[in-house]
Amino acid sequence: MKEGRKIIHIDMDAFYASVEQRDHPELRGKPVAVGGAGMRGVVASASYEARRYGVRSAMPSVTALRLCPQLVFVKSRFDVYRDVSHQIRDIFQEYTDLVEPLSLDEAYLDVTRSKRGPQSATLLAEEIRRRIREETGLTASAGVSFNKFLAKVASDINKPDGMKVITPEEALPFLEALPIEAFHGIGKVTAEKMRRMGIYTGAELKGYSEIELVRRFGKVGRHYYRIVRAEDEREVNPNRIRKSIGAERTYKEDITDIQEMKERLSYLAEVVYKYMEKADNFGRTVTIKAKMPDFRVITRSRTFNAEVRHLGGLTAIAHELLEENKDDIGSVRLLGLSVSNLSKEQISDGIQLEFDFEPLNEQEE
Repeated sequence: MKEGRKIIHIDMDAFYASVEQRDHPELRGKPVAVGGAGMRGVVASASYEARRYGVRSAMPSVTALRLCPQLVFVKSRFDVYRDVSHQIRDIFQEYTDLVEPLSLDEAYLDVTRSKRGPQSATLLAEEIRRRIREETGLTASAGVSFNKFLAKVASDINKPDGMKVITPEEALPFLEALPIEAFHGIGKVTAEKMRRMGIYTGAELKGYSEIELVRRFGKVGRHYYRIVRAEDEREVNPNRIRKSIGAERTYKEDITDIQEMKERLSYLAEVVYKYMEKADNFGRTVTIKAKMPDFRVITRSRTFNAEVRHLGGLTAIAHELLEENKDDIGSVRLLGLSVSNLSKEQISDGIQLEFDFEPLNEQEE
């Protein structure tokens, strides 16, 4: 256990929705959803006013409107969100070169040897949060601890606009009391399986041997055995390789009809979703890939505040990305769909988290 390390996890609060409320004062205090309002629309981000009604990221827009009829939909402006993200990342870089972005709205920072500011990670986190608020008009939550897992879990404890510190002395009692569904990397399917085993908190998880957890959950059981004991030796990696679950297909003949492209993406969504569900490993970033007849390749992505956990939502997001970029795509000879920012990214050596397919001919589908 590297207790000498100082890790901060910064997570922006309802990032896309908060940017819209910042830039449009008439939206402040109102339930806001960023995304499309149509039948095939998907919520990319929901303000905290909307979340009180149960509206969540990656939820179909029709469901969100049913939960909150007064919901205000705002069209996404990803260029703006990206610019703000870069502004925030520049703040991080002033304190440490060891910054590992997870998406536009969150990152790990190793401040064991900070470049400036106080030596206390707690005071550094407060200073960074204050600067984000002053320089962007947005709020961020932070988790501070001696490893990445604990910092990530801690950043969710006092959201929004809050902070949680977990010291080495507090780590084991904290984890023993933590509900199993609050462990980062344990999804709904795995949590339900654990509850059937009588595991409701970290204390009960800790009662199982490593051999038993591997027998019940496969190789990822080693990860569960370690994290409940506060063991996480992963370094903050500025050059992190992003893992994904994806599938792509090369077609014998070029596809020019947008509706046919959507049908092909629907099939790919089923393939990708099946593997995410099997692995109980869902992600927050959806990417479509298109290769043109002249072999030009374009990719378009969208990142959400929560994992995309339903096939309908994944399909709708893929269709929406295609529709928004149909003028750039034209005809295609290959389509691909992948999901990244996975809940179980890089949790343990030797765990296979990628299910990317080799391109197959159409008749092999």
